[in-house]
Amino acid sequence: MKILIKELTKSQWQVRLDQHAITFRSEAEALAFTRTLEARLHAPHQFPETQRRAAG
Repeated sequence: MKILIKELTKSQWQVRLDQHAITFRSEAEALAFTRTLEARLHAPHQFPETQRRAAG
């Protein structure tokens, strides 16, 4: 997933996730969102037991 942060105006910042865009009131808010998103994406994930059995 490609994540880009762009200043739209002095009081609007945009975070783009591929084709999706979220607008924030400040650069700090945009950066905080991006850090949280990246942390969640890189966190270890585990499939529920029922999905593991179906996949195996």
